[in-house]
Amino acid sequence: MGSSACVSLDSAQQQAWDFEQSLIRRLQQADPSAYELLILHYQEPVYNLVYRLLDDPTDTADVVQEIFLKIFRHIHNFRGNSSLKTWIYRIAVNEAYNHRRWWRRHQRQAVPLNRSEDDQETCAPEAIVGASGSPFDITLQGEHRVLIEQALSKLKPVYRQAVVLRDIEDLSYEEIAEILGVSIGTVKSRILRGREALRRMLSEALEANPAMALTPQLAE
Repeated sequence: MGSSACVSLDSAQQQAWDFEQSLIRRLQQADPSAYELLILHYQEPVYNLVYRLLDDPTDTADVVQEIFLKIFRHIHNFRGNSSLKTWIYRIAVNEAYNHRRWWRRHQRQAVPLNRSEDDQETCAPEAIVGASGSPFDITLQGEHRVLIEQALSKLKPVYRQAVVLRDIEDLSYEEIAEILGVSIGTVKSRILRGREALRRMLSEALEANPAMALTPQLAE
């Protein structure tokens, strides 16, 4: 039974790889139907990723449009050193980062801002104790989901990127390292810090509103 399961998994992986290679080849040949397939396959996950990385989520649609324009323009430069998904996500993360910088610069020009919570988070200690397990292990429904999304939006961007890619997108440490252009050790450190920061914010929110207590509780 275990042997047949392995064969099935290998077959599924092979099919996914074949699909990706075919899609890349057709995109590089400027096949219009391949562009439609790319958007159909990746538009929703890219949109959800970018939505969680921006300081102003209302700009998500514009940023996603720019991401796909860049994919179309640069697909000929794709050499297959990573998966297509990893390559696309790297473009998405970089574009969200660039837009966030632009947005903050214009916000500072429009209204003087005091030191933000994100700036304060840069003073987080190097080691975080007891930050195992993911806050997203909770069953996320209704107000609980809103609560976690709000806390996530307040994370320092480098932590937010790592937590979103790991705990929401379910990517491997190796894929995240490739997307962010950092070492696996740095990825793990950012995830731990991000999770711990989320725990603190969620605990404070629940103490302020006990009626929204989460069940089950966050993993310790």
